[in-house]
Amino acid sequence: MGGEEQTLDKEIVLAWYGRRDVQEAIWKEAQDKEVGIKFGKGFGKRPDIIHQPADVLELAKQGATSFHFSEELWKNPLHLSPELSRKELDDLRKGWDLVIDIDTPHFMYSQIAASLIVEVLHYHNISSLSCKFSGNNGFHIAVPFEAFPSIHNDKETRVLFPEAPHKIASYLKEKIEKKVVQKIFALHAKDSIAQNVGKKPEEVSTDMNDIVEIDTVLISSRHLCRMPYSFNEKSGLISLPVDPKKVLSFRREDAHPNNIKTILPYLHRDAKKNEATSLFTEAYDTETPTRFIVEDEKPKYTFEALQDAAPEAYFPDCIKKLLQGVTDGRKRAVFILINFLSNVGWSYDLIEQRLHEWNKKNREPLREVYIKGQLRYARHNEKKLPPNCDNDAYYRSLGIKCDPGVCTRCKNPVNQTRRRMFMTKKK
Repeated sequence: MGGEEQTLDKEIVLAWYGRRDVQEAIWKEAQDKEVGIKFGKGFGKRPDIIHQPADVLELAKQGATSFHFSEELWKNPLHLSPELSRKELDDLRKGWDLVIDIDTPHFMYSQIAASLIVEVLHYHNISSLSCKFSGNNGFHIAVPFEAFPSIHNDKETRVLFPEAPHKIASYLKEKIEKKVVQKIFALHAKDSIAQNVGKKPEEVSTDMNDIVEIDTVLISSRHLCRMPYSFNEKSGLISLPVDPKKVLSFRREDAHPNNIKTILPYLHRDAKKNEATSLFTEAYDTETPTRFIVEDEKPKYTFEALQDAAPEAYFPDCIKKLLQGVTDGRKRAVFILINFLSNVGWSYDLIEQRLHEWNKKNREPLREVYIKGQLRYARHNEKKLPPNCDNDAYYRSLGIKCDPGVCTRCKNPVNQTRRRMFMTKKK
């Protein structure tokens, strides 16, 4: 989206890339990244890197107008090749940065979407997020790889590309789309919105995709994104880092080369480790329907099926903690609770009532329609156990795991409750 490319004035380009602070900023962001260099309307050879800050000006003298970098971090970008297999790419990849690309022809609509994504990321206590004006009408919101957990579900996070950032992008999109549409329709009538995004009125609805796109094309291996402090050939403006708290007050003219006096960092490599864990787990919960979760092998019991609903006093500590409400992992919690309660004698009507009470205790309650959907699925399918106690993707990552001495005696939370009930009856 967004206009034809123009011919940039070479003197302006050379003056900009001749600034030592600009060279340093571009070189710093290029570390461990594959770099693509645009010469007017076409790219130079790939893969490429920037060896030193002075390379930026030398390339500009050769006709370079903009610099682009990969979302992925590589051990050696020069070893990249189109012939590499997925495994070879995974072996070469050090990590990846989350980059959310907001795309729309109307600058104000992009501002609204960007500000709301920043709100969601702040809600997840991410302090290392960055925001960058694309140089035309969009924004790029980024979270550095250093903020994410190194392991997820027994897999190294660095190899979870592009699926992990895809899940996060989808989660962020789901969180903001209703508010984006509400805010835009509060500002403009439908006809004006259509005109602003280059569509016919009948092509614009209350679907955010008709107005603003969260571009997931960017989230693919070796795809390149415009680097900060690089020209945008369509506008002649600079792709400029912006204080995330000031997105709504940012003006396009602020990105004119003559108006940029201070160079701000973009991606924060000193991010606090694991500060994006909450975002990561919530995105996986949102994207993975419960029925697709791989089950543990069913443990063998020696206890008779319970005839009555087990009192909560007999529940193991992990389930008691879970019933107090959770900050993250709500959908995993629903999965655990439905399968646990149905295996300790609770009817589905009683489970629904208890989940309704539990949902009110969560920091952000789930939609009731989701809970009803999971119960409906459970009613019409074979009864399954909750995950075993040693499944860290559930109990440990949710912060509810029982003491080690408890989990070594019982493979599954259901076992412990049934054992307690059995011992009570025996006495």
